[in-house]
Amino acid sequence: MAETTAAPGQDAEALGPSAVFVHHEAAPPAPSAPTVLEVLRGLDSGPRGLTETQAEERLARLGENTAPARYQASWPQLFVRSLRDPFTAVLGCLGLVSAAVFAWGTACVILLLVVVSCVLRASGENRADRSTAALRELVATTATVVRRNDAEAASVTREVPVAELVPGDVIRLGPGDLVPADVRLLRATGLTVHQAALTGESAPVAKSADELPRVRSVGVFEQPQLCFQGSSVASGSASAVVVATGARTRFAATHERAAVRPRASAFDRSVQGISWILIRFMLLTPPLVLMANAALRGRGLETLPFAVAVAVGLTPEMLPVLVTLCLARGASLLAHAHGVIVRRLPALHDVGAVDVLCLDKTGTLTQDRPVADRALGPDGEDDPDVLHWAAVNAWWTLQLADLPEPDALDEAILDAADEEELTAYDGVAAVPFAPDRRLATAVVRTPRRLGAHTLIVKGDVQAVLERCALADDERERLHGLAARHADSGVRVLAVATAERSARGRDYTAADARGLTFRGLVTLRDELAPTAADALEVLTHRGVTIKVLTGDHPGTAVRACLDLGIPVNEDAVLTADRVDTLTDAELTEAAARTTVFARCTPDHKARITRALQRAGHTVGFLGDGVNDLPALRAADVGIAPRDAADVAREGADLVLAEKDLTAIAHAVAAGRYAGGNIATYLRITLSSNLGNVLAMLSAGLLLPFLPMLPAQVLLQNLCFDAAQLAFAHDRPHPAVLHRPTVLNPRRLLRFITGFGVLNAVADLATFGVLALALHGPGTGDDEAMFHSGWFTENLLTQALVMVLLRAGRRSAEHRRPSPVVWAAIALAAIGLALPLSPLGPMLGLTALPAVYYLLLTAVLALYTAGLLAARARYASRGGSGPAWITARFGRNTH
Repeated sequence: MAETTAAPGQDAEALGPSAVFVHHEAAPPAPSAPTVLEVLRGLDSGPRGLTETQAEERLARLGENTAPARYQASWPQLFVRSLRDPFTAVLGCLGLVSAAVFAWGTACVILLLVVVSCVLRASGENRADRSTAALRELVATTATVVRRNDAEAASVTREVPVAELVPGDVIRLGPGDLVPADVRLLRATGLTVHQAALTGESAPVAKSADELPRVRSVGVFEQPQLCFQGSSVASGSASAVVVATGARTRFAATHERAAVRPRASAFDRSVQGISWILIRFMLLTPPLVLMANAALRGRGLETLPFAVAVAVGLTPEMLPVLVTLCLARGASLLAHAHGVIVRRLPALHDVGAVDVLCLDKTGTLTQDRPVADRALGPDGEDDPDVLHWAAVNAWWTLQLADLPEPDALDEAILDAADEEELTAYDGVAAVPFAPDRRLATAVVRTPRRLGAHTLIVKGDVQAVLERCALADDERERLHGLAARHADSGVRVLAVATAERSARGRDYTAADARGLTFRGLVTLRDELAPTAADALEVLTHRGVTIKVLTGDHPGTAVRACLDLGIPVNEDAVLTADRVDTLTDAELTEAAARTTVFARCTPDHKARITRALQRAGHTVGFLGDGVNDLPALRAADVGIAPRDAADVAREGADLVLAEKDLTAIAHAVAAGRYAGGNIATYLRITLSSNLGNVLAMLSAGLLLPFLPMLPAQVLLQNLCFDAAQLAFAHDRPHPAVLHRPTVLNPRRLLRFITGFGVLNAVADLATFGVLALALHGPGTGDDEAMFHSGWFTENLLTQALVMVLLRAGRRSAEHRRPSPVVWAAIALAAIGLALPLSPLGPMLGLTALPAVYYLLLTAVLALYTAGLLAARARYASRGGSGPAWITARFGRNTH
């Protein structure tokens, strides 16, 4: 049975009122629900069902009862979509310019980078789509329908495919059946329905065919006479008339809303901000190089390949490839190790940037079942006899009322009781729970008293107290006692008994009167076993938890306190209070609020947007249709695998289980990936900017080009290939402590400072070359200058990779990381290539020994400058290794 408690804690939210007829559209709430007769007349049907002719005609006119097909982009479409990346587009333009001036080597390298990046991104997203598509199939495949061959024939019950159901069909429902369409109940016996896929409620909801008044504020999912596609029967049986099928069901309507094109993610916005800053530089560089060389050196279009090479040199060509590799690798590890499917690759970075996680209580902080908390006598003190009588009631109601299984509250009471004591009684009769009575009655033979029966009544506090022989002031006191416990976040049931003389006739609900009040049983939600540890990890990583629930505020606060989440009186906000706040006031209130109670779907979405306006990156964990608005509004939508189909498809991450531990793992993976991406951007952009500044200066100071276009591209290719190692690096553990968020302006300040330092080292190399070569001017001197600068550039880039990386430096990991090995390889290429047989083919030549001695001094000074600049940056970032956390601030909406 599903008793209604003093603090019911329903988590059912309305998606808006709607009529139940075939062509239903949003309409103002009616003062009462349509009667069965009105529904049947509106559908031109009756209790005996439709005729086969009517069913065929309606099927042809209205279409099959199938959920809207989910559009899934093909691999070629994903590939074309990935071309929209700003860097990818600019690289493509530079490739076309290179081809136009017959720089085929440059054009081929750029085209290869574009293709590799797009292939990796399209393949990753295609795998995620296929993995999620395998999780579908929420609706039933067949249904039991009542139909007639013609108007005069008798009704026949048979199984038909769900797709063939039409409005007006009369169907039968039993335990375990999936509700195949939106229906209006005609008859129901002990019917309870799981609506978690639609509303997020953990406990079964009692349904009845009674024509009860409909309160204006009550949502459509809370109407007891209606059941909806996507729900399932927990217990009882019913017959119902189909009122909506196919695209007209509530399930399909929400599915349609979920198909709205998502907005750009936090990661996309931040990367695009950085991209456009660099794109401006890239677009300005070739004209500046051409004009400066024409004005000061009299060079014409022959410098165009060099200008294009310089622009490419400023570009982090590997950014799309490295971003995709980092995210794809993290997504693959999450899927294999923790069962987390990343449906959209940039969402992995976004979950690493999350600093506020919004979630429901049920199934996340708590399990989907209650446990017995205390048994209290009338005086409010502990009394084990109360739990004993409650367990006897639950046991014999289950045995004698022919219920398929106990409901969650009865099961919790039975788990806490001694089974031997229960079987010592001899059951006589039972009157099961019903929504109108809100209590259940069990009758047993009184031990050691022949000819006597004991009635045991358990249920809603008010319903039981009304049937007890109590004075008004005592009844009021007991009601206050129950209310105080309910406000503390527990569910409360009342227990009463009565002695009756044995009789032969059946017992009815009317016999529950003149009772003796025994006491109260309180039940609390069982905490999720991993929740406390996962919350501690998330808090340590700078993620603030916000609970958005449809439950009673006391229930949510109790769960938070039990798990160690600090909640004071000012940190609780109910939906009616939210409705009175403006957007600005809600933004301010959301920052200090931990629990938002009695929330509807619109409340959840509005609170999510308020947190975003306050500058937070918000993740939202939801599993029901009611969570869709918030899932779409959040920066990262998260859903478990058994969530409603549309909620799962609207999410960015899909969890194997509704477990906070999996989210903690996803946050770690996202921050590792984000840390590697941020490190790559810092290193490549500062180094590239320094090289470009030095090249522009050298181009104006020297009578020849400071480096040949082929040499510039080869140097960039070597540096970019070495930096792919960042996709396999394991950043410093400090990266996990704070969200990794990129801010274009702060990143620009970083790369400008370190880029200027790099340019100074390059210009110092000019002096070294002048001393080593005794002044440039001959052809051999030109080749030596190119060779010396080529070697110096690769050595300084290797130093930057090692000294500015965010890798771990703990004693237990002494083996060099992939980044260190890549830097060593890069330095080896810089030293060996001018001496190799390939050197002359690239315009490089051997260098005198004195150059290497002087270069060693320059590199030592450059290393000291890097370490000093890094220490200064770290001190500005506060305590600890703040310079490696990539916490450059949030790119707000």
